[in-house]
Amino acid sequence: MAESNFIDYVKIYCRSGKGGKGSPHMHRAKYQPKGGPDGGNGGRGGHVILRGNRNYWTLLHLRYDRHIHAEHGGNGGKEKRTGRQGADAYIEVPCGTVVYNAETGQYICDVTEHGQEVILLRGGRGGLGNINFATATNQAPRYAQPGEPMQEMTVILELKLLADVGLVGFPNAGKSTLVSALSSAKPKIGNYPFTTLEPSLGIVPYRDSRSFVIADIPGIIEGASEGKGLGLRFLRHIERNSLLLFMVPGDTDDIKREYEILLNELTTFNPELLDKGRVLAITKCDLLDQELMDMLRDTLPDGVPIVWISAVSGMGLQELKDVLWQEMNSESNKIAAIQQTETLVHHDKDFSQLRIEMADENEDDDFDWADDEAEDIDDIEDYEDFDYIDDEDANA
Repeated sequence: MAESNFIDYVKIYCRSGKGGKGSPHMHRAKYQPKGGPDGGNGGRGGHVILRGNRNYWTLLHLRYDRHIHAEHGGNGGKEKRTGRQGADAYIEVPCGTVVYNAETGQYICDVTEHGQEVILLRGGRGGLGNINFATATNQAPRYAQPGEPMQEMTVILELKLLADVGLVGFPNAGKSTLVSALSSAKPKIGNYPFTTLEPSLGIVPYRDSRSFVIADIPGIIEGASEGKGLGLRFLRHIERNSLLLFMVPGDTDDIKREYEILLNELTTFNPELLDKGRVLAITKCDLLDQELMDMLRDTLPDGVPIVWISAVSGMGLQELKDVLWQEMNSESNKIAAIQQTETLVHHDKDFSQLRIEMADENEDDDFDWADDEAEDIDDIEDYEDFDYIDDEDANA
């Protein structure tokens, strides 16, 4: 089976650059026999930096580039020359990427905006040259400071799609058909369960050249929050949507019960999903007549806007867009979205659950470190004897 292009979970190894050594050089010139120390400072090692990029929507580009190395800082030279600063290594990620420590499951950071930069690993500071240690009583120090060592970490990058509206429904509820009818997206459509195996995004045009983004999530079944079906793998994408559109076919035996099952799976997975706005769409209404729809109205759940639609015939689609736009831009939904953003808490992952996730995503394989450059430990015994200062202070 061909590998999917939608990659929302990847494990990579990151290593910052080590700081360059300070120089212990002594100035020598025939006209100045005792020139004294003139060794420069070492350069800072490169950082490893995460940067949000709206031009990416999966982590596919990192699946085949799993070793991220920043450049080491250059060593200091004679005549007070400072070593070259190591180049930073940038990791471009889609907006909505959450980062965890792959060894402990600890939450590290969350990249949600285009251009947002987060320093994942700091490069080692450069060592001071011997000119910094010259004093009135020690005018010719013949030692210098070693650079700080590099940092390294294996991290898990987990993508949670950013969309205005997320579709929630059982398999064959008509989610992919609706996305294809509302937008230019072309998800796979078929008359069998779990036709959609990966999430997809569609841009829905609205009145006055406005638009919003809708996310098609693979079908959820009862028990998805416990790992059944495909739901557990993709439920995390619903956490990022500001509004949830529940979809239940009109020919279902009990519409209210199916809605409550879907709602229970979401709240079991993450209780904070209850705070999101909700709309219920009764799909496949081209199979129902007006009399039957009137009979079903009394059995529908309360407290949620309801729209009768048919993606095939186009029935109710404009009304649905109006309701979605109104709910997204309602004052209560805006306040809730702001509160969710301000109080968004990413919990550390349980280690056993982390191992299960990595096994499910084929990310539990060991890395081959044979090509990694070994750390230079010359003069490492002097490392703890010095207080490091920033390059800016050293060059002042």
